[in-house]
Amino acid sequence: MRMCWAAVQSTLFRWSPRPWHGFRANLLRLFGADIPEPGKVVVFPTASVLFPRRLSLAPRSMVGPNVAVYNVAPISLLRGANVSQNCHLCAGTHDYRQWAMPLVARPIVIGENAWLGADVFVGPGVSVGELCVVGARSVVVKDLPALTVCAGNPCRVLKERPRPSA
Repeated sequence: MRMCWAAVQSTLFRWSPRPWHGFRANLLRLFGADIPEPGKVVVFPTASVLFPRRLSLAPRSMVGPNVAVYNVAPISLLRGANVSQNCHLCAGTHDYRQWAMPLVARPIVIGENAWLGADVFVGPGVSVGELCVVGARSVVVKDLPALTVCAGNPCRVLKERPRPSA
């Protein structure tokens, strides 16, 4: 199944016209992704998903251009979550304390209406809170609270974010 997905991703998925987000969402669903409303998500053709069955996209979520979804553990984008271009969602690492360096996989959750700016790296086991804004090129290795603006390497809270008005 993995090889079949790789073939589909490198052809039909990648070659589909940019506005065909629903088509790509349906391809992901066909391979096991949890996408309840494929017509209400945005998935760019240059995005890369390792295991569709470990991906969950809620309505109004977006996976931008050149986003790498390395989902050896589940990765969930909640309603309205926005992952901008060139981000890397990495749900796996290695236990360097052991000679065999076994894979350690932990889920990632991007909260409702959270926004990851361009080139953000999110590591294993991280949750980004609701309405959190993560600045471009940040490295997120710990949970980020809701209603905050965060940035840096390592990423840290810079200030509170007011709830958006109208």
